[in-house]
Amino acid sequence: MSTLFQPTALVGAIALAMGFSTSVFAAESQDQRVVNAALDTLVVTASRSEQNIKDVPARINVIGTDQIEQSPIASFPQLMMTDASINMVQSGGYGQIASLFMRGTESDHTLVLRDGVRLNNDASGLASNSFIDTTEIKQIEILKGPASVLYGTNAIGGVVQMITKTPSKNSAFISAEVGENSTYKTILGLDAVENGFYAQLRGQRLETDGTNIFDYEGAEPSSYDQKGFSGKFGYASDALDISLEHSENEGRSQYENYSWTTYAYSPRAHDFLNQVTTLSTRYQASQNTELKARVSHFKDVLTQLNVAEETTFVSDEYDLSVRQNLTAHQNLTFGVNYKALDTETHKPSDSFQEQLDSTGYYAQHQLQTDKLKTQIGVRIEDHEKYGSHTVGQAAARYFFKPHISIYSNIGSAFKAPTMNDLYYGNYANPELKPEESVSYEVGADWQMSSAWRSGLSVYRTEIDNLIDSDPANGWKFANIDETTIDGTEVYLHFNRDQWFAKTSYSYSKATNDASGEDLSRRPRQKIALSLGLAEEVYGLSATLTANSRSDSSAYDEDSIPGHMQIDLHGYYNANPYTKLFFNIQNAGDVNYKMASAGNSDGQYYLSGGRVASAGVTFRY
Repeated sequence: MSTLFQPTALVGAIALAMGFSTSVFAAESQDQRVVNAALDTLVVTASRSEQNIKDVPARINVIGTDQIEQSPIASFPQLMMTDASINMVQSGGYGQIASLFMRGTESDHTLVLRDGVRLNNDASGLASNSFIDTTEIKQIEILKGPASVLYGTNAIGGVVQMITKTPSKNSAFISAEVGENSTYKTILGLDAVENGFYAQLRGQRLETDGTNIFDYEGAEPSSYDQKGFSGKFGYASDALDISLEHSENEGRSQYENYSWTTYAYSPRAHDFLNQVTTLSTRYQASQNTELKARVSHFKDVLTQLNVAEETTFVSDEYDLSVRQNLTAHQNLTFGVNYKALDTETHKPSDSFQEQLDSTGYYAQHQLQTDKLKTQIGVRIEDHEKYGSHTVGQAAARYFFKPHISIYSNIGSAFKAPTMNDLYYGNYANPELKPEESVSYEVGADWQMSSAWRSGLSVYRTEIDNLIDSDPANGWKFANIDETTIDGTEVYLHFNRDQWFAKTSYSYSKATNDASGEDLSRRPRQKIALSLGLAEEVYGLSATLTANSRSDSSAYDEDSIPGHMQIDLHGYYNANPYTKLFFNIQNAGDVNYKMASAGNSDGQYYLSGGRVASAGVTFRY
C-alpha cells in the first residue's frame, strides 16, 4: 500500500504547529461546546423545509460538524454507532459490509439520503454504508419513524440524511490523520465566495492495512483503500438558490470468504464506485410561494473480484415541489417525484437486469403556532411493478409551556422487494409482495433548566408481509404475516459553560408474531453516553456505547454477546490556523463479535479493534 502521508511528516507538522503562539479565537474554533441537536438547531429532513428541531413532532437526532470532524478516518458506520436507536452491524473493520437496523426494523427499512438523493440501491435495498465518505458533510440528521409520505419506499424505520456544507467565506485547508494498522487519511479543501456565488472543492484519500475479520489461526488482516473528490458550485440569494454538485468515491476492500468445497478461508476483494450528481434550485416566487426542483443521477457499482461478478445500479430522479403559505401560521407543500431505476447483475450464471419506474405524488399541510405544531401528509406511489400504494401520516406537538411539550404521530410506510430478494441465488422468490407498516408514537421533551433537558418516546411498529427467510421452505425468502416492534427511548443532556454530557437509552423488542421469536441482529437494549469539555483552545471527550445480546440470524441458533466500546477524543487549537487532535476508537481494543459467519467452524465476524490516531489541520 502506498504511503500518502508519512508519520514522520505528521510529527514534523505538529512540531511546527506547536511553535506558533496560542491564542483564543471564537470565530475559527471548530469545536465549540458540543450540544448535539441544540434547541436552535435547524433540520430539513422532517418536512423537506428548514424548521427548528424543538418544533418537530417526531424524534430526530443530529450528528453535528463538531462530531464529524473529530476524526477524518472515522467511517460513516462508526458515526452511526453513537445513536442509541441504531444497531450498526459491520462484518469486520474498515470497508466491510455494514447493515443499519433502526428501531428494530430491517436493515433495508432505513432510507439513507445525501441532500435529498437516495443512496439505497435497488439490488440489496441498502446504501453502501461502509463506502460512504463524510468529508464535506455539515450534519447528519437521523429521523426516527416512518417517512414514506415524503420519501417513498424504504423509510419504514426512518431516514438518515447527510447535509453537505455550503461555503460562507474564502478559505483553504489540509487535514491529515495517521493511526494504527497503517491507517492514513488526507483531505484537501478549497472554498471561494464572491457576491452570492460560491465554489467548493474537496479531495480525500484513505488507506489502511485493516484488521482480522475472523480469529482463526493464520487469519490475515483485510485492507481497505478509497479515494474521492467532490465539487459544489452555486449561487445563493434571498430569492434564488441554485447549485450543481458532484461527488465520487472509489476504492477496494479485501475480505475473507469461506468455501464449502474446501472448508477453508481464502482472500477475496471487491472494487466499488459510487457517484452522485445533483442539480437543485429554490425560487422564492413571492412572499408566500416557494418552488424547489432537483434533478439527480446516482450510480453504485460493486465488482466482486475472483468470482467475475458485477452489480450496477443507476437511479435518475426528478423532484418538483411547491410550498404555499396559506396564512401566517399554515402552509401547504405538494410535489411529485419520479425515479427511473436500472439494476443489472452480471454473474457466470443466472445474471439478471430490471428497469423500473416509480412516481410519487405527495401533499403535506403544516400548522405552526406558538403552542401547537401539526403535520399531516399523504402520498400515492405509482410503482411500475407493484401498482399504487397510498400512505399517510399525522403528527402534532403541543407546548404546555415554552420548555415543556408532548408529541404524537401515526404513519404508514412501505418497501418494495429488492432485486436480490426476487432473483439472486437459491433463496430468491420472484413472488414476493411489498412490505407495509403502520407506526404509532408518543413522546415528551422537557427543558428542565438552562443546562439540563430530557425526553421520552414510546412507539409501536406493525409490519405486514415482512420479507424474511422461511425455514419451512428451504430458507427461501417469504412474506411473514406480521411483525411487531415495541420500543422506548430516553435521553438526558447537560451543557454548562465548557462542560457537556449526553446520554440516551433505547429498548426495542422486534418479534415475529408467527413464531414468537425475536428478529435477528436486534439487541433489545442499547445505551450511548458522551461527556467531556470543549473550550475554544482545547477539548477532551469520551463516548461509550453498549449493546445487550441478540440473535445472530434466522439460519442458525448462534447469539451475539452483549458488548461495550469506549472512544476518546481530544483537540488543541494552537493558533487560528492550526488544530492538533487525537482519537482512540475502541480504547479497550475489544474484538467483540458482530455477527455469526454461518459456517460450520463457529467463527464470528469481529469488530475492527482499536485504532489510535493523531492528526493536524491547517487552515488559511
